[in-house]
Amino acid sequence: MFLGSQSLTTPTETHDYPEWHKGRKHYALWYIEIHHPELLAYLSDLTEKFSNYLLHPNTRQFHITLYICGFLTEDKKQFDDDFIQSKFQQQLKILSQNQLNSFKLTTGKINSFSSALFIEIQDHENSLSNIRQLLSYPSHEIAALDYCPHITLGLYSAEFKAQQIFKAIETIDQKSFEIGIDQLNFGIYQAQVLQGPLATLHQLILNPKKTDGSWKSNLCCN
Repeated sequence: MFLGSQSLTTPTETHDYPEWHKGRKHYALWYIEIHHPELLAYLSDLTEKFSNYLLHPNTRQFHITLYICGFLTEDKKQFDDDFIQSKFQQQLKILSQNQLNSFKLTTGKINSFSSALFIEIQDHENSLSNIRQLLSYPSHEIAALDYCPHITLGLYSAEFKAQQIFKAIETIDQKSFEIGIDQLNFGIYQAQVLQGPLATLHQLILNPKKTDGSWKSNLCCN
């Protein structure tokens, strides 16, 4: 939900959420990790500028969430938001069979959900939507809302007036970056570690983009 102009931000409380994870440890998703040096420097600078509003610590890598899978489990689904390992294998097979090519994304403006500050992502080629459709065939996305590709800068630490956030955004000299995407990541984070790091379990390398050779991806493999 986007932050309304007359509303308040929704803070994230720093405690365990057993009603959500129910003792499960690993939450799985497909994502794109950001490696572009200039963009990373810009994102880090923004988190510093907005540090008075954001929750700390935050050790999660800058990334673009592609598809929310759920709690990873080996062979038995107990809850609706469990994600069986075999479903991942089916997703991987579909992606591999489609021989996906690398693509470009562009970063947009600073914006805000009610709970988080973020950078908009523009997908002019609809690459993310096409990949998400392929991922949806074996398994429906968990807590699926209208997909809004973005890079999260941080979660809010308290209730702040929306106008206070928007005025702070207006003071920023905003930049835009075009980034090449040549791999997709499947990974997990620890459900009981708030804003903990992502751990990659699989990397899908995309085929080089067919161009005249003048373009090269800005991202690199881990």
